Amino acid sequence: MYNHILLASDGSEHAIRACQNAMILAENNPNATIMIVFVVDGAASKTDVIHHWNAMDLDHSRKEKLMITERKLKEKNIPYEIKILHGEPGPAIVKFANESNVDICVIGSRGLNSLQEMVLGSVSHKVAKRVECPVLIVK
Repeated sequence: MYNHILLASDGSEHAIRACQNAMILAENNPNATIMIVFVVDGAASKTDVIHHWNAMDLDHSRKEKLMITERKLKEKNIPYEIKILHGEPGPAIVKFANESNVDICVIGSRGLNSLQEMVLGSVSHKVAKRVECPVLIVK
C-alpha cells in the first residue's frame, strides 16, 4: 500500500488526470496522504512577478492552478498538503521525493511548459529516471 503519495502538479490537464490516479491509490487506504508539490521555476517566477507585482496576487495566482486538484481531494475527504518548491521542476521534485521518503510519485506526462511539450514530458522523464520510489506517469 502507498501511504505517502507525492503528486507533482502544475495545474495542467495531465496533472489533473494524475490527481485522479493519486486519488485511486489513496481512496481505500485510511493511512494515505497526498503531498501536492508545485514547483515555481525561475522563468515562470519572473513572468509571474511581471504580471502579479503584489505578493498576495502572486500567491493567489499559484494557488489557483491547484484549485481543481484541491476540490477533488476535499470531495473525497482525502488528506493532503501542499508544498511549493522553487527551482527547476525535475530536479526539485526528485530532491523533495528522495528526501521525504515517499512511497510513490504520481506525475502527468506533460505540463504547462509549451517548450518542454516537444520532448516527451521532460520533467516526468527526469523524475522517473532519478527518483528512488515507484513513479506513475499519467497520460
